[in-house]
Amino acid sequence: MKFIKLGYALVLLVIVAAVVGASMLPQEDEQYRPWVIGLPVLLLIWPARSHVRRQCTRATIAGDRLRYEVGMFGKSTRNISLPKVQDARVDQSVTQRLFGIGNLSIETAGETSRLTLHNVDHPQKVAEEILAASHTAGGSQP
Repeated sequence: MKFIKLGYALVLLVIVAAVVGASMLPQEDEQYRPWVIGLPVLLLIWPARSHVRRQCTRATIAGDRLRYEVGMFGKSTRNISLPKVQDARVDQSVTQRLFGIGNLSIETAGETSRLTLHNVDHPQKVAEEILAASHTAGGSQP
């Protein structure tokens, strides 16, 4: 959500700059004013699209299963048995580290062996929770 909020803030700055710029247009260029203001407003599509995508993605632990759901109208659901989780790997770019987010890859035994969750807040903590739950579900202590 941090990147999405940053995207909204950047678009808002561009819109404010466009409004200020449009107010400074000379009288003879007034026909361009709606375009100078309207085009930056279209930039709102960028963070809004990411926001909707994030709101339509869920990962939850229930009992001995990790459930991953994606979709707004049609849904795709993946259930992973926690005892089959072998590793939880965190990858972070420099920018992701600055914002405390990262990509979490969950390795499992079986044919569909990897699930990657992108831009997870506090990814190391989430990885540790998943591994702890997998050890508990598997009958061994962490």
